[in-house]
Amino acid sequence: MDLTAIEIVGDRTATSRCDEGYIKVARLDVRNVYSDGSTSETYSCDVMSRPQSDAVVAVLYALDGEGGIEVVLREAPRVPIYLRRDKEFVHPDPREYLSLHEVVAGVVEASDPAGIEGLRVRAHAEALEEAGVTIDPGDFQPLGDESFASPGVTDEKIYFVAGHVPSGQEAATPQGDGSTMEEWCVLHRFELGRAIEACRTGEIPDMKTEVALLRLADYLGWIPQLRCFRADLPPELAARYSPLGLGS
Repeated sequence: MDLTAIEIVGDRTATSRCDEGYIKVARLDVRNVYSDGSTSETYSCDVMSRPQSDAVVAVLYALDGEGGIEVVLREAPRVPIYLRRDKEFVHPDPREYLSLHEVVAGVVEASDPAGIEGLRVRAHAEALEEAGVTIDPGDFQPLGDESFASPGVTDEKIYFVAGHVPSGQEAATPQGDGSTMEEWCVLHRFELGRAIEACRTGEIPDMKTEVALLRLADYLGWIPQLRCFRADLPPELAARYSPLGLGS
């Protein structure tokens, strides 16, 4: 069954409070305080947040048996970008986004343990829900430190981890989280270099996915522009290679 459209059947904006619902908006008046005791003029700032604020991105990868790397991406609808078709922009966007390819990701839950253990537990759950893949929580490896998603409007931080899909494991049908929002999806496998290229050409216009894929490449010592590993470089170049904070 293919997805053909998303229909708006109601708009609760005018009757909803900004401090209610899954995503809350705090509309604040703030000012800066400086070291000499002075303050700036008051200015307005809207801050969006959701429960627990932070999220885990789990980039799932597999080795293809010929020295190549494949990544698992999930194609699903995203209502906010679907509705871009109804807006006018300074820079016209001729594309219409029915769905989006993304790495597996999910919001941290209050019941998750703190620290890396909790990130691994959440990554394990999201990999099963969104990709039908079973990876032991302890097998997820951190890909550097966390980053803010969009610091001008939200306090959300994103944590990046990588999970190796065991050889021979066939993905089961993803069950989602039980919500209607996740009832339709299609799984794809991309060669890692091809996936990174697709991010840069706009075929996969998702920033967290591009960041996750680039971090995975560094973690594995894979150089996508050359389609080779660090170990394949001439010794003098291999000695100069730096994973930039990831891997060894």
